[in-house]
Amino acid sequence: MRVETRGKTDFSDWLVASDIDGTLNNKLRRLPKRNYERICEFVLEKKGHFTLASGRNVSSMRKPFERLPIASTPAVLLNGAGIYDYEHEKMLRFHPINPAGYELVRAVTQKFPAVEVEILTDTSAYTINAHIFANIMLRADNLPHRKFRRIGEVPPDNWGKVIFLGMPPLISAVKKYLLAIKDPNVNFMSSSVSSFEMLEKGIHKGVGVLDIADMYGIDHSHTAAIGDYFNDYEMLKSVALPAVCAQAPRKMHEIAKFHACHCNRGAVADLLEYIMDEYKGG
Repeated sequence: MRVETRGKTDFSDWLVASDIDGTLNNKLRRLPKRNYERICEFVLEKKGHFTLASGRNVSSMRKPFERLPIASTPAVLLNGAGIYDYEHEKMLRFHPINPAGYELVRAVTQKFPAVEVEILTDTSAYTINAHIFANIMLRADNLPHRKFRRIGEVPPDNWGKVIFLGMPPLISAVKKYLLAIKDPNVNFMSSSVSSFEMLEKGIHKGVGVLDIADMYGIDHSHTAAIGDYFNDYEMLKSVALPAVCAQAPRKMHEIAKFHACHCNRGAVADLLEYIMDEYKGG
């Protein structure tokens, strides 16, 4: 049980962002009670700002977002491509991928014909060569969608995020191919062994988190974020207090200033308790 001590009771000058799966949620994708209780304390009692930063879209983010008392703080979607205000149902920021991304998808699908592709816009999803992986993603995303066989059939506008999908050896080859391109004019990130993502150049979760901090006039020295995988890496490098779950890869721990417990035991609660205790003096 956490022991309360006297000190700072207003954390409205703080913004904390969390990844969802493997961070906020446990490995069974359930919210630990301890996380929920500490978020309620930080937001409702201490007036802190807490939000979620994920690769999810407006629809698939809604359930985990709305079960928390955080509606007044916008969420970071599509790994940084969008910032969405659920309280007013409005996309506040959206960073579409420039035309270079379209040509890269064309090149990848030509070189690796077995690769599956999911393209997420601000309101819908497209797939190319959808089989097992892309169809699983479509069910999870729960968005209006259209399936295409070739890149030339896909509307080229308003792409927020592109996901290359397939068996790990295939995605490893796709990743190696893309990372060898000099000045690709887009941003790449690993999200799992069977997926590799592309965003607009300079865009990642951290950009969204700091944009939200600026919306509330929160100094960047009072920003924190917690994650568990490489798609959280740039977000953690962007904030003042980067935190990782115990099960995160070693490279993630190397940039962290706070090392939380395993996500199954309430890693987000660990971070919030640390902030409320360590910074209680102001």
